[in-house]
Parts: sequence; C-alpha cells; structure tokens
Amino acid sequence: QVQLVESGGGSVQAGGSLRLSCAASGFLFSNYWGYWVRQVPGKGLEWVSTISRGGARSYAETVKGRFTISEDNAKNTLYLQMDGLKPEDTAMYYCAAAPRWIVPLKSTDFTYWGQGTQVTVSS
Repeated sequence: QVQLVESGGGSVQAGGSLRLSCAASGFLFSNYWGYWVRQVPGKGLEWVSTISRGGARSYAETVKGRFTISEDNAKNTLYLQMDGLKPEDTAMYYCAAAPRWIVPLKSTDFTYWGQGTQVTVSS
C-alpha cells in the first residue's frame, strides 16, 4: 500500500522553527522527485520546494534562505526544515512525489500525495 505520512506541524511564534517529515511506504522516494507544497483555505496550491532524484534542491522565492529540503533514503523519508517562520507561512503543508519536475496546480498532478500537516505561525 502506497502512503505518504507527514508529521511535525504545529503552532509556533514568528521567528521559530519546525521540521516537517514525510515518511513514504510502498514506493522508493529516491526514484522520484520530492515536493513540498502548501495551501491556505480558499487558495490554490503554492509550490514550496523540490529535491530531484540527483539531490538538486530548489525553493520558492518566498522561502529561500529560510527553508531546507532534504531526504534520508535509508528511512525513505523527506524533510522540510523551516526556520525564521513568518505568519504568512501559515498553511497546510503537503509532501508529494512525481517522476519529474512539474508545476503543480492540483494534487492529482503528482503521482503520490500525503494527507498534510498544519503549520500555524503567530505574530
């Protein structure tokens, strides 16, 4: 059974940090590009970060320098270290996997999609 299970969300004050984890089962994350995207109610998906199969990392301008994507192939887990959090980072965060670089518009653009973890940043 294929699953992506996110954890690590929560409520923090501005300037704080959180580390999101995304444990995969039923497939190997290393065979896919790993994505973090976020969504606030009433708005579309916002791409946050991607790590390619080769380990190349890319970030949205809004999070560059504050967030770090990584993966542990031995644990088949994707991570997102979030530092310097701002109230505008408040959203539901989802991890996902795709066989290549994509511009995500909806969850079905991905091959695999997690259930999400809520991040709330207060000022």
